[in-house]
Amino acid sequence: MNQAEIFRADSNIALTQQREDMAAIFRWTSRLGMHESVANHFSLAVNETSSQFLINPNGRHFANMRASELLLLDANDLSTMESVDAPDPTAWAIHSAIHRNVPQARCVIHLHPHYATALASLADSRLPPIDQNAMRFYGRTAIDDGFNGMGLGEEADRLAGLLGNYSVLLMGNHGIMTVGETVALAFSHLYYFEKACRNYITALSAGLPLRVADDEIARKTAQQWDSFIVPLANSHLREIREILDREEPEYKL
Repeated sequence: MNQAEIFRADSNIALTQQREDMAAIFRWTSRLGMHESVANHFSLAVNETSSQFLINPNGRHFANMRASELLLLDANDLSTMESVDAPDPTAWAIHSAIHRNVPQARCVIHLHPHYATALASLADSRLPPIDQNAMRFYGRTAIDDGFNGMGLGEEADRLAGLLGNYSVLLMGNHGIMTVGETVALAFSHLYYFEKACRNYITALSAGLPLRVADDEIARKTAQQWDSFIVPLANSHLREIREILDREEPEYKL
């Protein structure tokens, strides 16, 4: 086998792994009750420039997702929506805009989960540092307060501009977007942000004063999180896949 053949073989193995990782988090997100009918979308860049990306097909429920069903699109292909298997229009607009303009956002998760969307519906959508999960995102979350309709056209480009180098974009009147260099990292951001929002919204319901950490402690805790996030994210995805390998192995097909 020559070097070109070895490179192609390695690339195929990597793409298979990426497809399986994506299918796994779709199914796990459904188990967590974060799906929304057959809406919402995840994407993953698979080439060096981030222009080519995997994304879920239009109308497919997260719980049924299989690795082979993910669409492989090019963010610069203007004919994409003319295809017979075209993605959802908002999925194409938002995710292509991000993969064109924010190349470091390799994996992009967009959802309307219960507690993060509740936070996005408040006039003040900041997440105060009331527990260590919330402190993970201290100073690391962008908040969009300029909702202007569904993510089409200029709205998609606007969202890409707001994301910048943040790992979380809380989309006012809409939902949430988390991004990462890997599937595991983007999913970890989603998982922990939703847990932090659940704790905050639950605490608000008590109608009692909140125990808010001061800025110094919140910043220190966010920095401490940095040494845990990647190995924790990788282990979480590994364990999710082990469970699915036992219970729903068809996700890999």
